[in-house]
Amino acid sequence: MNTTRRIGLLYGGKSVEHEISIRSAHNVFQNIDKSLFTPVLIGITKTGSWHLVTDIDKDISTGAALNLNLGHTSDTFVTNDGSIGTGKLDAIFPVLHGTDGEDGSIQGLLQTVNLPFAGSGVLGSAVAMDKLLSKRLLLQAGVPTSKYLTIDASSEKPYVYQEVVTALGTPFMVKPISLGSSVGVSKVKSEQEYQQALDQTLRYDQGVLLEQYISGRELECAVLGNTNAQASYPGEIIISPRYEFYTYDAKYEDPDAVEIKIPAEIPEQVANRIKELSLASYRALNCEDFARVDLFLTPQNDIFINEINTIPGFTNSSMFPSLWSQHGISYQDLITKILDLAIERFQQRETLNRDYQENL
Repeated sequence: MNTTRRIGLLYGGKSVEHEISIRSAHNVFQNIDKSLFTPVLIGITKTGSWHLVTDIDKDISTGAALNLNLGHTSDTFVTNDGSIGTGKLDAIFPVLHGTDGEDGSIQGLLQTVNLPFAGSGVLGSAVAMDKLLSKRLLLQAGVPTSKYLTIDASSEKPYVYQEVVTALGTPFMVKPISLGSSVGVSKVKSEQEYQQALDQTLRYDQGVLLEQYISGRELECAVLGNTNAQASYPGEIIISPRYEFYTYDAKYEDPDAVEIKIPAEIPEQVANRIKELSLASYRALNCEDFARVDLFLTPQNDIFINEINTIPGFTNSSMFPSLWSQHGISYQDLITKILDLAIERFQQRETLNRDYQENL
């Protein structure tokens, strides 16, 4: 008798991070414990169509096109003619990055059809994806983060260069509010670069974050769990001097761009403070199951939280699984822990009463 749990591995997506999602999903598929779980591959094309895929290395569109069945039946996702489907799924592992995947939209859909899923829910996903809301909530929770200004696409008079320099200093960073993987991010040192950066960022997002540049070391901390969430010892990303900051190319295209140092060589009390602030950030943004916290450490040992990734990368070069490996948690065991957390959280939610009848 097959007692494995069927896990929908959801990847691809309508995002500029589509290819990174495929790389992450490939690693999750290779490392998931197949004695405990049966992965079911569900790919989303760049145009947003869903397909039941048999091989993660094939073009997603070659798989059978899927429709959503809203009836909470054994087949949540079925083909047009109903001939095949995913079968009953015990949980979904969304290995999606960026818009329409990490921003609460997919999470809302899965919650509506009553499917357990790994990672933060609608609220935590949406808030963490929005860098502006994240900063506001972090500051309200007493978590240090860099100074900022914002511009949206409808602004009749965006900040002129000198206004930004007066508020944030120079250089400063220009970022899309709701994207990841350093897509559309620029480091600005002149008025000409400022206009070019704005034009580039607005190609990808309707909102722009202007952010104080923090001169310091780039560190990352992994968080795992819910009620008793735990933070890993931090790791450091040492970027080649050929790059001015941690760009998309440095992250994913150039194998010689960065050196990963795990654990980071920092004083114990600084590491403990980073873990405390990472957990405080995780809770402030209502994150669940797992996340990666990115931060800066200045030469004076001041810590600034940069952002939180609710679906961190699972590629070969990704920090999240490597950070837990130093604590003796293998890639395979990490995936199992994440899925167990997701299913447990769903079961707890199912105990809530959905039928309220007031005694009049």
